[in-house]
Amino acid sequence: MSERVLPVLLLFVSNIFMTFAWYGHLKHANRPLVIAILASWAIAFFEYCLAVPANRIGYGVYSAAELKTIQEVVTLTVFAVFSVFYLGESLTVNHVVGFAFIALGAFFIFKGPLG
Repeated sequence: MSERVLPVLLLFVSNIFMTFAWYGHLKHANRPLVIAILASWAIAFFEYCLAVPANRIGYGVYSAAELKTIQEVVTLTVFAVFSVFYLGESLTVNHVVGFAFIALGAFFIFKGPLG
């Protein structure tokens, strides 16, 4: 698999785990907090098993700033889908505009030097 594609795919899957680790317990607020913490740590372990290799493989193909930018864009994409389909929240115009500004920032990170 391409050195450019594999890190992005690994970051995408790792973010699915991390989103459930950080926000999945919100749907189960009646459970004790300590259970939520332990479950989140257990889920986050798998996120790290994917994110660390993604960054190790990706660094050299991408700069650290580019890897972080990919991570943030993937995080917002995964979270938007998660919040709508798992938590049942609405995606508003404000969210879309905010995400668009972040995407614009990502464009400038990858664009290279201006001027």
